[in-house]
Amino acid sequence: MPAMTVNDRPVSFDMDPQTPLLWALRDAANLTGTKYGCGAGDCGACMVLIDGEALRSCLVTIAEAEGRFITTIEGLSRDRSHPVQQALVAEQAIQCGYCTPGIAMAAAALIAKNADPSEEDIRAAIPNLCRCGVYPRLIAAVQRAGRVTRRQERISAAPAPGIDPADAARAVPAMGPSGGEGAGEAGESGD
Repeated sequence: MPAMTVNDRPVSFDMDPQTPLLWALRDAANLTGTKYGCGAGDCGACMVLIDGEALRSCLVTIAEAEGRFITTIEGLSRDRSHPVQQALVAEQAIQCGYCTPGIAMAAAALIAKNADPSEEDIRAAIPNLCRCGVYPRLIAAVQRAGRVTRRQERISAAPAPGIDPADAARAVPAMGPSGGEGAGEAGESGD
């Protein structure tokens, strides 16, 4: 059973060791921010950080990921405060959003290594495909994220989510654990 650390939590997958990490993350760990795009490593929609390096999870088996540290878009920043996430919103470098998690992960890896990337550095580090064509704004967003990382600029364009998952589970009964708090109270109303 391949074991690894995913978003700072130890995880073991009771799956065929040759299963692509993408499917273990999406199907077994329910981390669906990592997207399936092509399955061939061409588009980058499935990009995750493995030991800090941006890699396409469709090309990495869970056997190859064993013992390594995996970060998905869900683990990049729970409150959307990562400079890359903030800059992508501020620069309007998100259209349909399908490729965004992979782009954000590639950009985060770049900014972690080089907080002052040139346009050429960005193009080389973020080979992701975007059908909506956000590339000019993507360059500006990554450079802005670098300025934020270097503390030369602040962004207040993307507010943190209004509700955390624990509060959501309390507010929306269907999201609560079965058999847990509030279960079996059908017919009761808050009136």
